[in-house]
Amino acid sequence: MYLIRRPDYQSDTTQFIQQLREKKPGLEERQFQGRELLWDKDVDRELWQDLQKARLRQKAYVYYSFDENGYDSIPT
Repeated sequence: MYLIRRPDYQSDTTQFIQQLREKKPGLEERQFQGRELLWDKDVDRELWQDLQKARLRQKAYVYYSFDENGYDSIPT
């Protein structure tokens, strides 16, 4: 436990962000508007499930595959 209280430390990054917010007061609102444009979208769950069901599974190794008996399925 400290007997003498030190002033609260603020990193250079924290100081920079605080100064930026002071210089540009509408910055946070513009950030939220930008986020809404790109990320905050409503997802159609039924359509998403249909797309997942329609997806074809890719074989584990596409360049060389074996049939169910373990033999090479590529004709030689």
